[in-house]
Amino acid sequence: MKTIIKTNYAKNLFLLALLLMATATFAQEEETTEVKKFSLSGTVDAYYRANLNSANSGANYSAPGSSFANLPGFALGMANVIASYEGEDVGFVADLVFGPRGTDAIFASPLYSATGNIVNQLYVYWNVSDKVTLTFGNFNTFLGYEVISPAGNFNYSTSYLFSYGPFSHTGLKADFDLGSDWSLMLAVMNPTDITEFNPNGKYAYGAQLGYSGQYLNLISDDGNFEIDYTGGFDLSEDFYLGINAAYFDGADDTGFAGGALYPQYKTSETFTLGLRGEYFVETGDFGAIGTGVDDSSVLALTLTGSATIGDLMIKPELRLDNASDDAFLDTDGASMKSLSSFVLAAVYSF
Repeated sequence: MKTIIKTNYAKNLFLLALLLMATATFAQEEETTEVKKFSLSGTVDAYYRANLNSANSGANYSAPGSSFANLPGFALGMANVIASYEGEDVGFVADLVFGPRGTDAIFASPLYSATGNIVNQLYVYWNVSDKVTLTFGNFNTFLGYEVISPAGNFNYSTSYLFSYGPFSHTGLKADFDLGSDWSLMLAVMNPTDITEFNPNGKYAYGAQLGYSGQYLNLISDDGNFEIDYTGGFDLSEDFYLGINAAYFDGADDTGFAGGALYPQYKTSETFTLGLRGEYFVETGDFGAIGTGVDDSSVLALTLTGSATIGDLMIKPELRLDNASDDAFLDTDGASMKSLSSFVLAAVYSF
């Protein structure tokens, strides 16, 4: 009798131990496989800007013809708040912007909605397979080296190539992983930068071919055509070279072309120095440089330092824009070809 009791007691202890081990293993697997799917991120930025050879207020105030960071004195960039949900197969991104930079970025909105001027991106996506992803909605452009977010660019002010290429699209795109570092994207979209709805029944078509961080981009939009190359190379552990080149042919016999180099050197774990050298030329009177003269060009050199303090980046910047024709005003209101300026920016990412 005692032997039977001892045997049953030992068996029960053994079963209890197995149950505890299984429960612990299941809990550990749950903890290991659980992924945080919802996230909230974004940026906040502000800056100070001063011309070195021109007026800093009033009718004679001048600024480069590129987008953003062109207001005098202490000025605001934007608050950018991005809510996203990343599932195993599906997800969404809701990207909202508030402030001058955001207003300039979504300049073609609102066309309908009273709140359309705060929507930078709003899309859903479906990972159809490991090789195919479909994206549906409003997304920032796939062309160009620079982006709308100040945290995504090394230089705080932006290039002419970025400023006069597209900013955003609304439509359907498909991304394909072709293997061996090759990728392909195909898209059908509303007219460029018309993001809330399609006002005229015309559509733009886009494509991107990528290989190992180098991208060839194409877009065709109602007689307008742009081809763009974007890429870069790590020349050493501390030295990086970014490259952008584009050609735009407009339907009204105007357009632009240009190229930009972005050498960046990391001097320490918290400081990097970078230069953007850009040459930009108009075809006809495209209006980007603001001279009113056909076939004007501009050489823009921008030297930027980037110091990191935790999640905060401090960016001092010197910029020289030298146009082929009179594009700027001096302090007395006389026309001149060159403008030199200084910017000090602060960008916080969360």
